[in-house]
Amino acid sequence: MTIATPERYAEMLDAARRGGYAYPAINVTSTQTLNAALQGLADAESDGIIQVSVGGSAYFSGQRVNDRVTGSLAFAAFAHEVAAKYPNTVALHTDHCAKQYLDEWVRPLLAVEADQVAHGKEPSFQSHMWDGSTVPLAENLDIAEELLAKSVAAHTVLEIEIGAVGGEEDGQRAEINEKLYSTPADGVTVAQRLGLGENGRYMAAFTFGNVHGAYKPGVVKLRPELLGDIQNEVAVAVADGRIAGHAAGRGFAGEVPENKPFPLVFHGGSGSSAEEIAEAVSHGVVKMNIDTDTQYAFTRAIAGHMFAHYDGVLKIDGEVGDKKFYDPRSWGREAEDSMARRVVEACERLGSAGRRLK
Repeated sequence: MTIATPERYAEMLDAARRGGYAYPAINVTSTQTLNAALQGLADAESDGIIQVSVGGSAYFSGQRVNDRVTGSLAFAAFAHEVAAKYPNTVALHTDHCAKQYLDEWVRPLLAVEADQVAHGKEPSFQSHMWDGSTVPLAENLDIAEELLAKSVAAHTVLEIEIGAVGGEEDGQRAEINEKLYSTPADGVTVAQRLGLGENGRYMAAFTFGNVHGAYKPGVVKLRPELLGDIQNEVAVAVADGRIAGHAAGRGFAGEVPENKPFPLVFHGGSGSSAEEIAEAVSHGVVKMNIDTDTQYAFTRAIAGHMFAHYDGVLKIDGEVGDKKFYDPRSWGREAEDSMARRVVEACERLGSAGRRLK
């Protein structure tokens, strides 16, 4: 499993859009969870995306360092080494960079990567997310335009978010209300400002009721059909000249369906039904973030180990315990296997299993 080159990443995203499937984008916070994600993708014979969030990137650097750029580059360096031992391809991504973190995280990373490219090297990451969900759309797209230009220089793909995702992730909170639903008009505005690939590659996370975190059935009201409405409205706007000078999919490698002008991203999918996921993917979703479910799978295995071997993990009543049970490798392997199984499940539900590029 090698880390994707910019050209390979473009091929991955286009293949998913043409083929009607999506890649799981697995959030990781440590080398153990990274290894679990790699294992799961390999077991599923799937390509995929592995990402770090604003909090995850800082955590990677160590709690005394607590630096997002340092943690991100350390994550990327480790990933490049271990991924080379697997047969499929992964892309590396930074997830949910809000406005207050741009200057201390994504802008410095893009500068590092532009320098790497200028010296004939591949960028450390393949894509970065600008999370403009908490600012007005006009400001969101102003910043997106700037970052898209920087992404072109860095040979990376930009991900943008249009609308708000409910719930909480790494300190970003949003209420569960009508603001969670983007509109077809939003889609036209995005295409008019950023183009449809000819000004640089980007993915769009339009919101359709998405909520971060774990919720009981019935709390989250997803409307995946809204993604189809957005795609169709933009395709019509291209045809009737409202998006002047653009052609659906122009600027992207290979042929893509004219009714899917945007490569889309699905955020906040934990607890979504198989039917909701399938419908979202049918409208052009090529990337679905997976975090809460894999976190639980990893930690649940550790909890099971501790309960099953309580008197071996702890030194009770003056005894010495049993080193083979409190050795971090013993419960670490169980946790990685458990998380890897959840990654396989995600690949199967998204349709990427068994479809790695040759």
